[in-house]
Amino acid sequence: MTSSVLTMLMGLLAAGLAGAAIGAERTLHGREGFRTHALVAVAAAAAVIVGGKDLAAASRLAQGVMTGIGFVGAGVVFKEGVSVQGLTTAASMWATAAIGLLLGQGAYWAGGLTTGLVLVVLIVLRWLETAAPNRVQAWARFCFEADKAPDLTELRLKLAQRGAEIRELSYYRTSHPAPRLEFKGVLSASGARAFDDLAQALRGVDGLAEFELSRVNK
Repeated sequence: MTSSVLTMLMGLLAAGLAGAAIGAERTLHGREGFRTHALVAVAAAAAVIVGGKDLAAASRLAQGVMTGIGFVGAGVVFKEGVSVQGLTTAASMWATAAIGLLLGQGAYWAGGLTTGLVLVVLIVLRWLETAAPNRVQAWARFCFEADKAPDLTELRLKLAQRGAEIRELSYYRTSHPAPRLEFKGVLSASGARAFDDLAQALRGVDGLAEFELSRVNK
C-alpha cells in the first residue's frame, strides 16, 4: 500500500470517527445523527481528497460541500407550533462537514481540536444550560365564556398568581357556537415545570372553556 493511499485512508477514517462521535451525542439526545454525521464527515473528507494538491479545485470543492450541507441541515429543521426544532443538529452537521474537510486535508490537529470543541459545546454547555435558572416561553391561547371572561388586568393578575406573565397580547370575540372571548399572546414563566403547574391550575378556572400552551423554547 503506497503512502498516498494510506494517507487518504487515514483522513477518511479520522473523519468517520469524528463524525460518529458528534452524531452519537445527537443520537443520545433523541436526534437523528449517528450515521448521518459520520457520512457527512467522510463525504467532506473525500471531496477535498479528490481535489488533491490543486488548491483551486480543493477550494471550490470545499465551498460546494459547505453549501450542500446547508441544504441537508435545512432538512432536519422543522417547526412545531411556534417552536423551531433541529437547529442544533443542523449546526452540528455543518460543523461536522468542516471537520471532514480539515481531516481530509491531513490537518489532524486542527480537525481533532475542532471535534473536541464541538463536543464541549454540545455536552458541557447543555449541562450549564440545564443548571442555569431560565425562563420558559409558550404561545398561549385562552378562550373564555363571554359572560365569565376576565378583563386584561384580571387575566394578567390570574397568571401572575401562578408565576406567569403574558406579552404581545391580542384578543377577539366570537359568537359561534356560543359567545366567547379569546386571548392570545406569548407567555413566560420561571422553571421547567412552570407550564405543567399552570396547565393543572387552569383546569379549575371558572368560565375557561379552552386553553392552549405551546412551548416556544425547548
